[in-house]
Amino acid sequence: MKVAVIGGTGLIGSQVVRNLKAAGHEAVPHSHSTGVDVISGQGLDEAVAGADVVVNTTNSPTFDAASLAFFQTSMDNLLAAARKGGVGHIVILSIVGVDQVPELDYYRAKVLQENILAAGGVPYSIVRATQFMEFMDDVLSWTTEGDTVRLPATPIQPIAARDVADAVAEVAVGAPLNGIRNIAGPEVFTLDELGRTTLSRKGDDRDVVTDPTAGMFAVVRGDVLTDPHARLAPTRYEDWLS
Repeated sequence: MKVAVIGGTGLIGSQVVRNLKAAGHEAVPHSHSTGVDVISGQGLDEAVAGADVVVNTTNSPTFDAASLAFFQTSMDNLLAAARKGGVGHIVILSIVGVDQVPELDYYRAKVLQENILAAGGVPYSIVRATQFMEFMDDVLSWTTEGDTVRLPATPIQPIAARDVADAVAEVAVGAPLNGIRNIAGPEVFTLDELGRTTLSRKGDDRDVVTDPTAGMFAVVRGDVLTDPHARLAPTRYEDWLS
């Protein structure tokens, strides 16, 4: 199959390209560096023309209210190019529980992206993943003050980026879901617990204080960012840290 991977040089997109090529498919990465801009539309028609599948792993440069405009424009442009190019399947990557946290601008923007795709008239698949293990250092930095990190006890089910890429590649070469597939890591932790484990394993002497008001995950209610019925990835967090 010929697969155009938009955002194909990023964390997930580059691994999707590698996986697809290893499986014998023609996977072509597209990004700013290859002359493709999903906001202006520059190079988009050419990037998707003749592709059987388009995988879109592009992401908003911000996580605030501006992300709504990013996903609106980028999806409108992508769908127009896909229809013109005769694309038979579009795949996007989203977040488990994304529709359950309307307080976060970025999550509302991702729901908008999903809705635009579902209404776009092209067969589609949405892969929703839990929080990436790779983002834990960023989460810790957001709420660090001196030697103290404040984190809520929000339940999360971290997944390794390589496992996300495997799942996206698998969906890309399958029949369109015209719906959602949830994928998740094999273990559930509270965010504060995960913070302590991470710092301990890295020899970092910062202290984690449980604070239900700290950081973006403070607005998450209950365990909506986990899914016991998701397809479980193999990589455990302790093994990933190793």
